[in-house]
Amino acid sequence: MQSISESAGAVNRANRTKIIATVGPASNRVEVLEQLIAAGCSVFRINFSHGSHADHAESIAAIRQAAQNLDQWVAILGDLQGPKIRIGAIVGDSFDLKVGQELLLDSEIDDEMGTPDGVSYRCDTLAHSCAPGRMLLLDDGRIQLEVTEVQGSAITTRVVAGNKLSSRKGLNLKGGGLAEDALTEKDARDVAFASEQDIDYVCVSFPATAEDMEQAREMLDDAGCTAKLIAKIERAEVVANQDTIDRMIDSADGVMVARGDLAVEVGFESVTSIQKQIVQRARTLNKPVIVATQMMESMIDSPVPTRAEVSDVANAVFDYADAVMLSAETAVGQFPVAVVETVRDVIIATEKNAITQISKHRVQSDFEYVDESIAMASMYLANHFKAIKAIVCLTESGSTALWMSRIKTHLPLVAISGKTPTLNRVALYRGVLSVHLPHDQDRNNLLDDAVQRVRRVVNLAAGDYVAITFGDVVGVDGHTNTLKILQVS
Repeated sequence: MQSISESAGAVNRANRTKIIATVGPASNRVEVLEQLIAAGCSVFRINFSHGSHADHAESIAAIRQAAQNLDQWVAILGDLQGPKIRIGAIVGDSFDLKVGQELLLDSEIDDEMGTPDGVSYRCDTLAHSCAPGRMLLLDDGRIQLEVTEVQGSAITTRVVAGNKLSSRKGLNLKGGGLAEDALTEKDARDVAFASEQDIDYVCVSFPATAEDMEQAREMLDDAGCTAKLIAKIERAEVVANQDTIDRMIDSADGVMVARGDLAVEVGFESVTSIQKQIVQRARTLNKPVIVATQMMESMIDSPVPTRAEVSDVANAVFDYADAVMLSAETAVGQFPVAVVETVRDVIIATEKNAITQISKHRVQSDFEYVDESIAMASMYLANHFKAIKAIVCLTESGSTALWMSRIKTHLPLVAISGKTPTLNRVALYRGVLSVHLPHDQDRNNLLDDAVQRVRRVVNLAAGDYVAITFGDVVGVDGHTNTLKILQVS
């Protein structure tokens, strides 16, 4: 393991594309979390598929302590497990599967007694969703099984691609169509916990339709949870065409391209083009978008990445994703801080390219709201008036900051708010920095104070200009109606 004794040092906020780190045994201590924040991490993921609520509560407390120690605002994202289908345990933990071999999957087999003669699974609808000729994929596609017969709960398969099969590996139906609810009883318990902990975002795993997200929103409302909803796009039926993609994006507050299970369902060769389509549509529909899975997989146990991984991160930046997410790399890997530093360096180098700084996004679009129009006007002005060195929004809900962050620019975006949930939430948005400022003061003093606070996070010189947006009615969502140009004195 790398040393974690050094001071976190100055916080690096040069990366506009945000970095999400999954918290686990390798990273759940305050001193490590401080280093991750200092290295450029803005969002932390709590994976509800592993660990207890007591474990997660300790991690969340450590995240907030680390952020407070460094005077930073970070978002916490809770990732629901969803209906992940797994096989049961295998006697001896594993066995080899050879091409052409027959393997029986049956929910009637004892969950602890899997053998080459048959293994168990737990899913009431799997057999009903299968038919001869369909492909079942185990262990993220490392093992491929062709269904040859279905009788009751018993699914007989022939091994098409063999490998070592270990206990509790995940199981997917290639092509999608698995009739399983997106939300489970465990998810409901985890949502209640997320509400108790005031988590900023909740990710819904395996939603198949917009109705699944509506159900998730009802679940959050019933639990009194104010978190924003992220739809993980990982089912084949969701990416069948642009209409299904758009409906899923519209149903959520943001989306994640969850490439692991998505690749298993649609085929790995299709994932890159689907990723680009989802990122582009999310930007158009004004939703934040995360690219996830195996960004720096080799750095779980290597201090340096592969060149392919570097290109993968860079492509997500070029696509204009809001964030890239690390999973096992920071949760259980040997180099949690080094991997964040590596991703940050790749992001910064990529963002120097003019492609990431020039935007024609929504140039020919009509706007629906006054505050949206002000946000778009400020971005156009800032990108064409070279004396402007920063774009600032006084925001209650964070919506203005979100709209601004859809537009490519090299300038820093600063969201100023008196509301802690807003300051945490905008930490996910591309290029947005959070600054706290109570709004209970005179308007002129408020603007002057805002500029001075911006100078703490942005390098401004006397004579520079900033574009600042705000509303006539302070403290009320959706009332941004003013764009002002201020000169730094």
